[in-house]
This record gives sequence, C-alpha cells and structure tokens, in this order.
Amino acid sequence: PDNEPVLWFVCSVVSLRAPPMQTLLSEKVTQMMEWASKRAVIKMNGDKFRRFVKAPPRNYSVIIMFTALQPQRQCGVCRQADEEYQVLANSWRYSSAFTNKVFFASVDFDEGSDVFQMLNMNSAPTFLHFPSKGKPRRADTFELQVRGFAAEQLSRWVADRTDVQIRVIRPPNYAGPLLLGLLLAVIGGLAYLRRHNLEFLFNKNVWAFSALCFVLIMTSGQMWNHIRGPPYAHKNPSTGQVSYIHGSSQAQFVAETHIILLFNAAITLGIVLLCEAATSELDIGKRKIMCVAGIALVMLFFSWLLSIFRAKYHGYPYSFLIG
Repeated sequence: PDNEPVLWFVCSVVSLRAPPMQTLLSEKVTQMMEWASKRAVIKMNGDKFRRFVKAPPRNYSVIIMFTALQPQRQCGVCRQADEEYQVLANSWRYSSAFTNKVFFASVDFDEGSDVFQMLNMNSAPTFLHFPSKGKPRRADTFELQVRGFAAEQLSRWVADRTDVQIRVIRPPNYAGPLLLGLLLAVIGGLAYLRRHNLEFLFNKNVWAFSALCFVLIMTSGQMWNHIRGPPYAHKNPSTGQVSYIHGSSQAQFVAETHIILLFNAAITLGIVLLCEAATSELDIGKRKIMCVAGIALVMLFFSWLLSIFRAKYHGYPYSFLIG
C-alpha cells in the first residue's frame, strides 16, 4: 500500500513518454510515405536527413544516393547513376510488394553539403544504406567502382542489406532494335545493289578487318561494361580531378576500355606495318618508312599499355620506356 503512489507515478511517467515516441514514429513514416507517393526518390537536405534518417525513432531503412547534379559540378557520372537509381526506386515504388520498410532518397552536395561533412564524404556519387536498427556498417556502402551503378546491381545490394527483393522494370527502349534494323537494312540494301557482283563477300581483307574489330572490342572490356554498367569516368567533387583509369584491377571505367582499345589498335597497326615492310614489293625507301613507323607504334603504345597495367596491378615489377 505504501508503494502504490510511487508505482502509480512511475507508470504515469512511462505512459506519458511512450505515446509521444510512437506518435513521432507514426508521423515520420506517414511523411515519408507521402513524399514517396509523389516522388520515388525523396530529395533531402541537412534538416530532413537529421530528422528522418539520423534521429530516432526509426523502424524503416533508407537508401541514400549522395550526388552532385548541379551543372557547375560537371559530374556526368552522377547523372548516369541518377538515371539508374530512379529506375530502381520507381521499380520498388510501383511494385505490388511496396511497403514502408524501405525508402529511397538522395542528398545533393549543393543542397546538403553539411551532410557530406558530417559523414566525411568527399566523392560522388555514393550509395549508403541506413538500417532501421544500428549504425551503417562497411557493407552498407555500395562498392560503386567495383560493381558499377546499374539498377540490377543496386537491386542485388539492396536485397542483401534489407531482404527486400526488387524486380527492376525498365521503360521500353527502342534505340537498340531500331539501330539493329537500320544496320540490317543498310547491309541488305548494299547486297541488293551489288547482287550481280558479290565478290566482296569473299574478300579476305574485309573479313580480316571485321574479325580484327570484333577482337579489339572484346579484348578491351566492352562486354564487362555491358554486364556491370560502370561509370564513364570518375570526378572528385572536391578537387574536380577526373580519373579515366580505375586504380584497381577488379574494376574499370568505360573511358578506360576506349583507351585500351585505341592502344591495342595502334599496336596492331604497328605489327601490320612491320609485316608489310618485310613482305611488300614496294621500293626500299617506302619499306623503311613503314618499318620505322611500325616499330615506333609498337614501342610507344606498348609502353603506355604496360604503364596502365602497372598502375592497376600494384607491385608489378616490369616496365618498358615509361617507368
């Protein structure tokens, strides 16, 4: 009996404190759902980030893309990543399995630079997962430079971190079929115009050139780009420095494959010139020029190719011309 007033007071305090927390959580979820109904990717600034992501209570996960989309930032990679991120977020928003368990948001550097400073972030785009419980771990940072930013890759990462399966649905893209149809039409038209003289189809130089182009495209890493969807290049928003060569042997940029393709083509041209200089029936002066040009192409571009290999495979001991 003597303890009844104390127990009544404690229970009253608990009952007074609990509803506000539940009410606050309900208000936050309702607000997030309202924003998500209007826009699949919720735009956040510093205040929204602190209130709806950092501050408790929170029973939902938030996937955030930290980016720099303003024109003065000149971040082409950010725009490309944003397009894939929008595809993923819309696939989730308009799926039958959509719930308030996961939300997608973005923080632009020019609208939330304080958030970048808070998280010690100096590059964009960056994808982070803020779990419903606890702090983000290392695996909650998406390995953009390794996995690329294709919506399918982001979907697998989201499924791994949140157990939410998102089936990526892309809007129809008719560019590929149209280009293929145009190419077939051009080939068919040329074959029709030369239907009485199809000797070019048996020209070994035509087939050799076509095969060489196919080999150069495949060996430069174009298929890897198609599967992984890496960024064209990487620009540091703090320094403005653009990197065209990825520093790891486990990933690459699209620009890097173009550079490798050109280097391999130049080396191939050098080898062809050397072969022609040795077997051609041209006068000796032209053959000497072909020989010197071939040696210069092979030595110069092979040294550049080897230097890129050394930069990506740290510790590789060999070099040629360029250290």
